[in-house]
Amino acid sequence: FLQGSLFEAVNEVYKILIPIYEAHRDYKKLASVHGKLQEAFNKINNQRMFGTYFRVGFYGSKFGDLDEQEFVYKEPSITKLAEISHRLEEFYTEQFGEGTVQVVKDSNPVDKTKLDPNKAYIQITYVEPYFDTYELKDRVTYFDKNYNLRTFLFCTPFTLDGRAHGDLHEQYKRKTFLTTSHAFPYIKTRVNVLHREEVVLIPVEVAIEDMQKKTQELAFATHQDPADAKMLQMVLQGCVGTTVNQGPLEVAQVFLSEIPEDPRLYRLHNKLRLCFRDFTKRCEDALRKNKTLIGADQREYHRELERNYQRLREALAPLTSRKIPQLYTDLLPHTSSRDSLTRTSLRRIEA
Repeated sequence: FLQGSLFEAVNEVYKILIPIYEAHRDYKKLASVHGKLQEAFNKINNQRMFGTYFRVGFYGSKFGDLDEQEFVYKEPSITKLAEISHRLEEFYTEQFGEGTVQVVKDSNPVDKTKLDPNKAYIQITYVEPYFDTYELKDRVTYFDKNYNLRTFLFCTPFTLDGRAHGDLHEQYKRKTFLTTSHAFPYIKTRVNVLHREEVVLIPVEVAIEDMQKKTQELAFATHQDPADAKMLQMVLQGCVGTTVNQGPLEVAQVFLSEIPEDPRLYRLHNKLRLCFRDFTKRCEDALRKNKTLIGADQREYHRELERNYQRLREALAPLTSRKIPQLYTDLLPHTSSRDSLTRTSLRRIEA
């Protein structure tokens, strides 16, 4: 654990050993243990980089038992997708021969009927550890968020006509949750996927997620300690800048200009409206914070940010102030915050 920079886990091991040494009155070993604990605790606040994770799927009869199996690989921190792709392609080319191994470049579901039976296909996708909201209450530190990991997530944008990206009103997103048979870190760096769950977000839900992400980025940049003026200004520019494509104003104009005809979308419409109200409040907080950080040479730039914010706020006001009267009647059964996960029509689970 010391060699792997998992200093918090060192303490858990010694919790078992210390009572044994105490029972044996072995003060020499107790002194050694407490010395190692001090060393571990002193290193906890050091900068640490834990692993990077990739989902790897194998397709083709050449793989034998591995055919259609998928795994999560733990790689050294800051490993690029190109690095692991090159390594695996090289490894299996040595086994199967030149020209037989092909890396699938996208993260879309693989259609085996379109694959060459004489080739071996490897699909590699970057994945991130995923935590439910209730888990985040206990996973506070950087270590907590990189230890005992079993669930991973990757997202695939798509449109109904087959393109990956489209206009806001036609942009869907597939979220794939993978659960491994063992938790990372593990004695192996490759663990097989035990359970897969897919959730499809419709365009308005994609917009809600995007606005929530922007709001979180603003809150983080505003309350960062120590304050980082450059990061704060970069996030602010991305939120209130006038040249940002598919920015907040365009999102609001696309989804909030009219009340949806489908009553089932009322709650999502209202949720997005509330997201924008929270977003504008965070923008205001960020501007107030930025004003305390800048010097005389950046005052004009700050005034320009404030003018952009005022224009954005005025444009959003009529869109975010409109409420749906029908929303306050029992149109739909109450669902949890992850409402898209409970919509069985768009949910596919594979064991």
